[in-house]
Amino acid sequence: MYLLIPGRHHLLTDFQFKYLNRLIKCSLEGEKDASGHILATTPIEGVIFAVTSANHLGTKRNPVPFYLRAMIIQEFSNSLDVPAYVYGIDDVGVIHDFAEYTIKTIRHSSEGAHALTPENTVVICSTSVREMYMQRGFRILTAEWDTTANAYTQPMPWDLVHLIAQTGDWRKNKTVLEQLHPAAFKIWSLYGVGEKVQQILKDPIIGADGDLTATRDYNVYVKQMDDIAALKYRETAPYIQPGNIGDIGCAVGSWIKMGCEDDRLHECDFYGIEVSRHLYDICLQRKHNGEFANPSVFFSQKNAVTSLVFEPGSMNTIHTSSLTHEIESYGSRKDLISFIQNRYQELVPGGVWINRDVVGPENRTETVLLWLNDQDGANDLPMPENHTTQTLAAWLGQLSTKALFHRFAQDFRHAEGYHLAHQWVTIGDTTYCQLSMQDACEFLFKKDYHDNWLSEMHETFCFWNFQDWKQALEEAGMRLDNLSHAYRNEWIVQNRLEGKVQLLRLNENEQPEAIPFPVSHMLLMARK
Repeated sequence: MYLLIPGRHHLLTDFQFKYLNRLIKCSLEGEKDASGHILATTPIEGVIFAVTSANHLGTKRNPVPFYLRAMIIQEFSNSLDVPAYVYGIDDVGVIHDFAEYTIKTIRHSSEGAHALTPENTVVICSTSVREMYMQRGFRILTAEWDTTANAYTQPMPWDLVHLIAQTGDWRKNKTVLEQLHPAAFKIWSLYGVGEKVQQILKDPIIGADGDLTATRDYNVYVKQMDDIAALKYRETAPYIQPGNIGDIGCAVGSWIKMGCEDDRLHECDFYGIEVSRHLYDICLQRKHNGEFANPSVFFSQKNAVTSLVFEPGSMNTIHTSSLTHEIESYGSRKDLISFIQNRYQELVPGGVWINRDVVGPENRTETVLLWLNDQDGANDLPMPENHTTQTLAAWLGQLSTKALFHRFAQDFRHAEGYHLAHQWVTIGDTTYCQLSMQDACEFLFKKDYHDNWLSEMHETFCFWNFQDWKQALEEAGMRLDNLSHAYRNEWIVQNRLEGKVQLLRLNENEQPEAIPFPVSHMLLMARK
């Protein structure tokens, strides 16, 4: 008889060892299953650990990589009288019968050696997942769960993970020392797992599965990143200093891929940092496919806001693109300042941080008028019910510019509690929207992101202007290179703004007077 233990297994407890050891030593004698039936006395041939979410790491739901979890299990099992087998079960999203998927994966991974059935396997599971196995006829031992008391009577592994995350020196916490199995304590200490878990679980920005936002369509996003990769690289390449080159927020590695093809940089080492699990996985796949001409390319899934991601004083060039506004948007001003300070710490003296991103207008506090075209689309088209990302994008694309602004005013950073202050004024025969230049620019340079509207509505582009950035960088100890500049994206002006919107201010006669569209982007070269 086999014992199957499905779970994420980030750590193992002292109770789990004693429980398993008793089952093995006593051959299940007198044990009651979840239905209250006494199991037949049967020798145990082996224990099978099904490690779920094996393809996830560095996220709040799965902070510990699979290889460390497997090491803990093997160390834990050395004192058991039967062999232990470890099989990684990838996360595949929500499927109807994860138990069946787990059993099939084990059979495939073991090349048929472990074909688990209700006749040769007892499942140990204390969570609701046991229902899936019960439906397939497996007998269940509930371990920490007491079916009579309808409650947990022993510490759960994930509770200990949370305790460690909230404890300063977890190695001296009495509860941790009493409940954590020595094998888990050894691996967690040796590899600094506790400190990494504390960092990940306390992170205020990243979601449960390692993403900034849960509303982004990654198929669209990846295509957008690849489409503009050449532009990004051409714009930043002249300022790259050879040596150790890091790309933070590297998305799918497109900028690094082009750097690897640059003859000037063929002896450099490239380091890609990506917090999104989905994009990080793509980077690893591209490396596996041999898409990077330089073999010295390394990817890590880390959050560059809360800590350093490179060794202090080690980087000749750090590159970021379209990232810093997301830190302000999904985190806080404090997080953005920390991010800047971390980059300063990582650069060698004379090293450069190249930051390409959106930027606010110089006169962002000025009150302006905004003319909006109401003839270039529908004005009274009802919003689709139970919309998907695709149907919402299609609906937004049918609206007039004025109707689109009405939607924007309702949605923009609504979840963050922001209220877009504006009013409608009529001068002569024309109606304008009166608002701040900052809010006007938020709309101008965000209004056409229909494919990721829900995600974009969380993001602010214009919180700082170029001078604000200069001041913040200098306060962190950096010097802004004279080649740094803010600029206006003329393609956006010609293709998305002209004929649809117009910025105006009142002249000395209180009459609207058209003003040029302001800057929208910046290229900063900050040197240590």
